Amino acid sequence: MLQLPPLSLYIHIPWCVQKCPYCDFNSHAVKQGIPEAEYIAHLLADLDQDLALVPNRALHSIFIGGGTPSTFSAEGIAAILTGVRGRIACEPNLEVTMEANPGTVEASRFAGYVAAGVTRFSIGVQSFQAAQLQALGRIHNPAQARRAAELATQLRQQGLNSFNLDLMHGLPGQNLADALADLQQAIDLNPPHLSWYQLTIEPNTAFASRPPVLPEDEALWDIQEQGHALLTAAGYQQYETSAYSKTGYQCAHNLNYWRFGDYLGIGCGAHGKITRPGNEVDAAATISRTVKIKHPKGYMDLSRGYLDSTTVVEPDELPFEFFMNRFRLLEPCPKADFTAYTGLSVETVAPALARAVQLGLVSDTPLHWQITPHGVRFLNELLQLFL
Repeated sequence: MLQLPPLSLYIHIPWCVQKCPYCDFNSHAVKQGIPEAEYIAHLLADLDQDLALVPNRALHSIFIGGGTPSTFSAEGIAAILTGVRGRIACEPNLEVTMEANPGTVEASRFAGYVAAGVTRFSIGVQSFQAAQLQALGRIHNPAQARRAAELATQLRQQGLNSFNLDLMHGLPGQNLADALADLQQAIDLNPPHLSWYQLTIEPNTAFASRPPVLPEDEALWDIQEQGHALLTAAGYQQYETSAYSKTGYQCAHNLNYWRFGDYLGIGCGAHGKITRPGNEVDAAATISRTVKIKHPKGYMDLSRGYLDSTTVVEPDELPFEFFMNRFRLLEPCPKADFTAYTGLSVETVAPALARAVQLGLVSDTPLHWQITPHGVRFLNELLQLFL
């Protein structure tokens, strides 16, 4: 029987100063100003419509992403968070993460965002090398990136619980020494959390149209291995494919994603996942995924509503859906969670997992499954076993 997992809220703010050539997220360059107040009203109306999907449930975490949420004023972020708290219960010590650009204008607003209720920043540094920042289309420079991290460190005395630095590797023309130098500069800033991930060329991006020359696979593997060693030596623990943290500073919101938790998604193109375990009136238990209208103009058209689509995840799709998320985490996966959050018996996936164990991709104990280092390296091959 399906059980309700923790519930999170994702809030999408779609505007950026300019579109980065590698970005395939739903983001739009600012051309004639941002309709901040109008969009906030729509966000809260969107949430009002979704509340019927999650009766009597409390929020476990909030994540404000984009786009660049720090294009919004501190007063705007406060209005959003006040509106959310007035509509749905929140668990004690709620984690509220906000993505932020380390440019000077945005960094000067950081204290206001903390006063508004943000408890965690995710700062999009990407690189500390000026040439790479220019190639990636970033609007900040290395000094501004360092300043943003230093400011976040200072704000930990004023209510900010944590912050993350986003850093890329495998950049155009990047060698091992440059990649490790970038990583060392991030480590020297002592963030509680570091997201360190490889640049990939995604469809429908400027880089897909004009691909840059990226390092060869062998060089990428050397970067990953030596970077992992550098992070581990500095006291960071890898807990997810691309995420490292100091003890006690894992991102609660992302953990809920990867543990197959539920989340509402409000804003342009936002995705949601909702479990409905059934009741006396409607006994059918379902897991559904929602997508909101993507373009800001269409999203704010009152004649259309906000929902673009709802899809029920079929039972034969659930094993792949569950493990696609769960095996991003390095921690043991309780077998009981599979049954609780999918409604399926463990026997459903026994053949696939037996094969995964045979291939050295997963370890198996009476109570848990756990991805192995070999499985981390060949994650796509592991997930193919559940299709």
